Amino acid sequence: MKLNIMAKKIQVGSGFTDTAQKKLNQKLDKFFEDEAEAKISLAEQRGQIVLELTVKAGSMIYRAEQSAADKNDALDTAIDKIIRKIRRNKTKLGKRIKEAALAENFADVVEEQTEYNVIRHKTFRLHPMSVEEAILQMNMLGHSFFLFMNGETGATSVVYRREDGDYAVLEPTAE
Repeated sequence: MKLNIMAKKIQVGSGFTDTAQKKLNQKLDKFFEDEAEAKISLAEQRGQIVLELTVKAGSMIYRAEQSAADKNDALDTAIDKIIRKIRRNKTKLGKRIKEAALAENFADVVEEQTEYNVIRHKTFRLHPMSVEEAILQMNMLGHSFFLFMNGETGATSVVYRREDGDYAVLEPTAE
């Protein structure tokens, strides 16, 4: 597994890089092929280390975020969160990750529901607007996300409120 570490306002030594590579290989290599890429982002917020672990394998992206006093503790918890997500969705992910790993590691897990119960379909007209207007509209509706047509780019975008209270925008690309 390829590993890329980015840090903001934190010094990351080669010891952490080696430890992270070892832990990722030890715990996650059994699920992913060799071309999987892991990215660790570290930042310090309010005296805590915030670690974001993103694993990209094929067309699937697995992400976990964890805050802790120590970056190694945050890494362990983030890896465990990704494993729990894989475990929870093992039937849906069966063809995307190594099947042998699923059978070996999760033989005791009860099969999850394979269909989602969609109770409502909603259609609405997209109007071109700026990101700021979309955030204002989202807040006025009391939603945690809002789909809109970006007036600058013409792309369909989503603005959402993050757990830290800030906002983020999702914009599609054709990579």
